[in-house]
Amino acid sequence: MFLVKNSFIRYLIMLLPVLVISCASAPKVTRTEAGEQIDLSGEWNDTDSQIVSAEMIKDALSRAWLEEFVRTKNNKPKIIVGSVLNKSHEHINTETFVKDLQRELINSGRVNFVASKAEREEIREERKDQQTGFTDGSTIKSFGKEIGADFMLNGTINTILDEIKGKRVVYYQVDLELIDIETNNKAWLGQKKIKKLVKRPGIKL
Repeated sequence: MFLVKNSFIRYLIMLLPVLVISCASAPKVTRTEAGEQIDLSGEWNDTDSQIVSAEMIKDALSRAWLEEFVRTKNNKPKIIVGSVLNKSHEHINTETFVKDLQRELINSGRVNFVASKAEREEIREERKDQQTGFTDGSTIKSFGKEIGADFMLNGTINTILDEIKGKRVVYYQVDLELIDIETNNKAWLGQKKIKKLVKRPGIKL
């Protein structure tokens, strides 16, 4: 019995460092406000997406094309966001950036916004399903009443990376183009640049 007890104590002593290390390495999570700016790696993040989308849409809506369209058509332009290609060296989720662009356009109140191709296909399936006889006839939505977009917004995200001895400079360039769908005329060209200096801790520069 004494030997068993000693063996158990020795086992606990051997296990103690493992438990201490495990506790010390456990992640500490702190909840913050969604709008708070936090930069950890220096890479593209939600703050960049929100700032760039807000500034570029503000610039787009302040240009002459919008006033000219409203004057000649007597209506708000209808816009759809196409593809934003990630040509940078980083993995950037462009879908969140596209959503930020969409939000800025819709919330501006100065344009009408058309659903994306994928969204339209899903809605068409729902509209088709309503024709199968299971839906109250007074609530069935008819085909052929979709609104066509006047302009499509496309763009790219590019980066230039310069790094030496623990110091890294990342240069982002976002280019957006607003294209007239009927004429292929480019109504607006926008560009936003971001430069970040990232220093690695523990390395003398």
